[in-house]
Amino acid sequence: MWLYYLFAGAIIILDQLTKWIVAQQMELRESIPVIENFFYITSHRNTGAAWGILQGQMWFFYIVTVIVVGVIIYYMNQYAKGSRFVGIALALLLAGAIGNFIDRLFRKEVVDFFDVYIGSYNYPIFNIADSALVIGVILVMIATFVDERRKKGSTS
Repeated sequence: MWLYYLFAGAIIILDQLTKWIVAQQMELRESIPVIENFFYITSHRNTGAAWGILQGQMWFFYIVTVIVVGVIIYYMNQYAKGSRFVGIALALLLAGAIGNFIDRLFRKEVVDFFDVYIGSYNYPIFNIADSALVIGVILVMIATFVDERRKKGSTS
C-alpha cells in the first residue's frame, strides 16, 4: 500500500520541480519550441480549473480538493490492496490533485507549461499534475469497465 503513496509522492515532487523550473527560468508567456508546430514549453498561469473555467474561485478549489483527496485516500485504502491497476490509477489521481492544490495554496495560481498544437488547434496548456489526473481518470474508467464485465460474466 505504501508503494502507491510513494509513487504519488514522486509524481508530486516531479510536478512541483518542473513548475518551479518554469516559474524561475522563464518569463510569463515565454515559449520554447521542442517540436516545431507541435510541442512547446510555454510559461502560463491559470487561476481556474481545466480549460480556464472557474477563474479565481480559489476557496471552491480548496474545499473540493480536500474532499477529493479524502475520497481518493479512502478508496486507495479500500480497493488498492486488491488491484495494482486500481492502486496506480488512484495514486495518479492523488498526485494530480495534490500537485495543483500546492500551486493554488502557495502561488494562488497553477503553473502550466506543456503546450501542444494539433493542426491549427492549440490544446489548453497543462502540467504534470494535469496529466496524472487525466491518466488516472482513464485508468479508473478502464478498471470500472473491466470490473463490471467480470461481474456480468460471473453471473451468467
